[in-house]
Amino acid sequence: MNDEVRERFEIPKEMRSMAEASVEHARKTFEKFVGAAQTAAGSIEERNATVRAGARDVSSKAITYAEKNVQASLDHAQLLLKAKDLAEVMRLQGEYVQAQMRVLAEQASEMSQTVGKAAMDAAKPRA
Repeated sequence: MNDEVRERFEIPKEMRSMAEASVEHARKTFEKFVGAAQTAAGSIEERNATVRAGARDVSSKAITYAEKNVQASLDHAQLLLKAKDLAEVMRLQGEYVQAQMRVLAEQASEMSQTVGKAAMDAAKPRA
């Protein structure tokens, strides 16, 4: 890509404003979703204490992961809106994908351990 094309790359102000408004709307919608998910997670309280504790741990982790992942996506969108050229967009996208792959691997490992523990605790015979 030549320098002239790089210098001409610019997101029009109207498009940038619309995108920023969309990101903000997505943030607000996500906050409402998280509230509803937390309410739904609270309804699991009908089970016995062991199952309830395990489900709460799993639900809490899932909600926490969802919040972190959506926040990272929204933050990434904000960074992309401020990119100065296509090379910066590509660099930001590469960094984001690498970071998210690491985060998702960690989250999957932690969730696997949490679910396994909850299942083992639920399967224990009652005294």
